Amino acid sequence: MNALVQPHAVDAALPARVPVIAVILAGGQGTRFGSELPKQFVKLSGRMVIEHTLEVFEHCEAVDRILVVVPPGHEDTVWEAAMRSGWRKLEKVVLGGRDRADSTAAALAALDTDADDCHVLVHDAARPLLDRDILERCLLALRQHAAVDVVVPASDTIVEVGPHGHIHDIPERSRLRRGQTPQGFHLGVLREAYRLGTARGLSGVTCDCGVVRRELPHVDIATVAGSPSNLKITDGVDLYIAEKLIQTRGTQAARDDALLAQLRDQVIVVVGASYGIGAAVATLAEAHGARVHRAGRSCANVDITRAKDVQALLVGIAAREGRIAAVINSAALLVRKPLTSFDAAELAQVIATNLTGAFTLAQAAHPYLRQSQGCLVNFASSSYTRGRAFYAAYSATKAGVVNLTQALAEEWAAERIRVVCINPERTRTPMRVRNFGAEPVDSLLDPDVVARATLQALCSPLTGVVFDVRRDA
Repeated sequence: MNALVQPHAVDAALPARVPVIAVILAGGQGTRFGSELPKQFVKLSGRMVIEHTLEVFEHCEAVDRILVVVPPGHEDTVWEAAMRSGWRKLEKVVLGGRDRADSTAAALAALDTDADDCHVLVHDAARPLLDRDILERCLLALRQHAAVDVVVPASDTIVEVGPHGHIHDIPERSRLRRGQTPQGFHLGVLREAYRLGTARGLSGVTCDCGVVRRELPHVDIATVAGSPSNLKITDGVDLYIAEKLIQTRGTQAARDDALLAQLRDQVIVVVGASYGIGAAVATLAEAHGARVHRAGRSCANVDITRAKDVQALLVGIAAREGRIAAVINSAALLVRKPLTSFDAAELAQVIATNLTGAFTLAQAAHPYLRQSQGCLVNFASSSYTRGRAFYAAYSATKAGVVNLTQALAEEWAAERIRVVCINPERTRTPMRVRNFGAEPVDSLLDPDVVARATLQALCSPLTGVVFDVRRDA
């Protein structure tokens, strides 16, 4: 393979732009993943893995058309996702074969009328975290080279094992790279490689660059830098890591004050707005021109544990305003003591406020958010990932709120209702002071910081995402 192609290495005299076609290989059954559903169709942050993947190519201006290869029975799944998401570039969905090479061959057959000079990007559907920088590097390299692979340095020592399981060789790691996708080709080159390879047999082929290298050894295959985050989902651990990476990317993307201009004249209901984070959210939203309605036990006399209070609140606001664009639920109750010290009434009150109340508010808000294609915002806590001593009930209910958020994001996606969750670190609020007493100011988040992150998340296009708010951010 050629040396890594750097953007500055491309000649200034570039050829005229040629059509770019993305081929998404989703034909595998994902047997290693251990699920009845192929891994590319399992849910990740509220959407199928393949939806995240296709979205990257849909929003890349350089890509003209998209072709997807799927296993039998999943054609309609992709078309339905395209209709739901409003994709314009998806042109064909074709059936794949038994293995990867068969799927690429099926894609090439579907492109039989396209010119040889078209540029084709072949990408694994199970790599949903491809970023635009990688795409741009790949397309730039295709202007000079007929074949391009995306690679990252091998961080582990690679061992070659002989037939008896003994080490045969340990190649020099500095020369080794791990292959990723997309792999880019001039269509005519990939077409010819597969014509020759099909005649010889494609058994054992693991990637399209491998077919080109075997069948057309005179064709140099350039390499461009990939990214460790461009991971391939192979098992459940990869899915967990991808979830966290999407969460981090979403949080970073939403840190944009320009988004807050969307708040002007929007009707926003904040439950739990008597003090603390809820009050800060309401105040900041008002400062950006939103029509804010505050609610809480000491604010509008609304108790989230009473369904009739919640229903009456939303009915009244909708009647006066005509619509509700967002409902933000910051109501919470923390009682810090050993679980065995709770009486039944105390425990019931924590669960009713933090969890049952979130269910009740979501049910009541649904028709209004469906009408406005709006957003529901919930609040978790940094303790949701691991229960903590002396506030077991609080931690457990906040874990429930995260699951509720993710479930509703899926349930309501077809109605274009977004559901997100804010997960702040320890924050300087009256509730925290009651439970922990005085703490160093610099060890706590300011409620105004959480409020800004909350409204940025509200204005982002994301759904099903848990937005971490940290002091170091």
